[in-house]
Amino acid sequence: MSYRVPRSDIHFLLEHIIDTQALFDLPGNEELSLELFHTVLDEAARFIEQEVVPLNQVADLTPPRLENGQVTTSPGFKAAFANFAQAGWQGLQHEADIGGQDLSKLIGAIFGENMSAASAAFALCPLLTDSVIETFSEAGTEEQKAIYLPAMLEGRWTGTMNLTESQAGSDLSMVKTMATPQEDGSYRVQGEKIFISYGEHDLAENIVHLVLARTPDAPAGIRGLSLFIVPKFLAHDQGEYKKGARNDVYSASLEHKMGLRGSPTAVMLYGDNKGEVGQGAIGYLIGELNRGLEYMFITMNAARYAIALQGLAVADRALFSAQAYAAERKQGGDLERKLPAPVALHHHPDVERMLQTMRALTEGTRAVAYYAAWLKDMARKTTDQAQRQQYQTWYEFYVPIVKGFATEMVNEVSSLGVQVHGGMGFIEETGVAQYMRDCRVFSIYEGTTAIQANDLIGRKLVRDQGQVALSILEPIRACQAQLTQQTDHPALTLIAERLEQGCEAYEKAVRTLVELHQASNPQAVYLGSVPFLMLSGVLLGAWKMAQSALVCANLTDDFSQQKLSTAVFYAAHILPRAAMYSSAIGDGKLLSLYPMPK
Repeated sequence: MSYRVPRSDIHFLLEHIIDTQALFDLPGNEELSLELFHTVLDEAARFIEQEVVPLNQVADLTPPRLENGQVTTSPGFKAAFANFAQAGWQGLQHEADIGGQDLSKLIGAIFGENMSAASAAFALCPLLTDSVIETFSEAGTEEQKAIYLPAMLEGRWTGTMNLTESQAGSDLSMVKTMATPQEDGSYRVQGEKIFISYGEHDLAENIVHLVLARTPDAPAGIRGLSLFIVPKFLAHDQGEYKKGARNDVYSASLEHKMGLRGSPTAVMLYGDNKGEVGQGAIGYLIGELNRGLEYMFITMNAARYAIALQGLAVADRALFSAQAYAAERKQGGDLERKLPAPVALHHHPDVERMLQTMRALTEGTRAVAYYAAWLKDMARKTTDQAQRQQYQTWYEFYVPIVKGFATEMVNEVSSLGVQVHGGMGFIEETGVAQYMRDCRVFSIYEGTTAIQANDLIGRKLVRDQGQVALSILEPIRACQAQLTQQTDHPALTLIAERLEQGCEAYEKAVRTLVELHQASNPQAVYLGSVPFLMLSGVLLGAWKMAQSALVCANLTDDFSQQKLSTAVFYAAHILPRAAMYSSAIGDGKLLSLYPMPK
């Protein structure tokens, strides 16, 4: 069965869980409405299901190839991308003042999830372009915006981020790529970058590379990094070189990958004297010298959130396939002998457990991810400065959680999807093994789970002794109080009890980590960083599922009953993980005394 966008769940979240009216009431959003959102997303779903879904398995079987410095993408990619660009989807979430459609980050998030579920490899190109657009919007000069943004917003040009080098993975202080200033204000960039997604391809007229490099007299380490714009083809006349001249940047090779094979991951050479501009790629400084990592973080944070959506998306794709197979495949009898044998797999208790685990993790994460996008939208346009700062602070706190949790949970969900299929899950023809291979990189690129967790602890939790971390409990406890009042509904009573236990586990973990930090025990603090991130993701997902249960508790339609069932399962089977993570964090001081032998 071909993948279908989860329209019902998306509509439910927009109508009942996300405060869309608050978004519509903001200045500049007067034309936004639920009706408009549904219309845009339904049209997007039609495009995605018709144009992008068919690309997924083809891309896995026929990856891009590099010949004579040119990349030919997988069959169907070029035509689908042309239709994507022509329909204006690239500008969906970006502000009107830079030429975007200004339909909110929330709509952009939903579209991004749906695109990635259809084909994560295909979606990666516009996803990265969105991140580059955001960087130009926040850090570019007016001239740079005028030159680069229109073409990228129209989908005629795409963008990449170039950080990693063979000797400099997560440690960017070791970056060696050099940018030498020229008399005309440009720079000559020379060096090699690896793992560059869509560094070379045939989908667009031009590729705009954002390259992290250092100038000859720059300070050592990350303090000496600057950010440079290096287009594949010059975007304007530069001295004797005319607009459209081939710049000195080429792909040396494409990586042969475990999964996500449809996206060309390139080794990029800058300054190999192969272009039309002489030795060294011509580049342009974006922002100020020696502040490159700060600007690159604009790109990375946007990409990190987008990669979280890719994790969510592939989880939904795996869930869709598993549900369909479990409903069609018949084997064995049901335990109560009420149905004639053989019965569909989903009648077996453990298959039900696996499907409900997949559904609970996917739907809980979706709601949290959409809420994070809503926080960013509120931060953008709220007129009250204090409220704006509060929304932005919460969004920044959420991003590493959403990225880390979504990209870890998809490994569990995709693995369960294979298990539901049984032996057929291990056979490539069913397609479900591809989900496991594709998703494995999500918790690695744009910052590993540990990097997200260390950011959450080091830059956020301990800086204010856990004040922001504890403040996110306020709406969760308010939801728990509502549940507690429903004394005549046993499902809501169970969810209320487990949600309170989850809040207690989270609060205990926050206070423990703050105490360990104050006691100058960094080993114990960072032993608990990933467990705290996962605890946070579990609790936030439980909150959103609890809100869903409140909406659906007294409704009798099939969707509402399924949502209530999933919320109960989340409380009973997923939320208890919070106590486990909290316990592990609490034991950090003892564990730090017994480190692994080196």
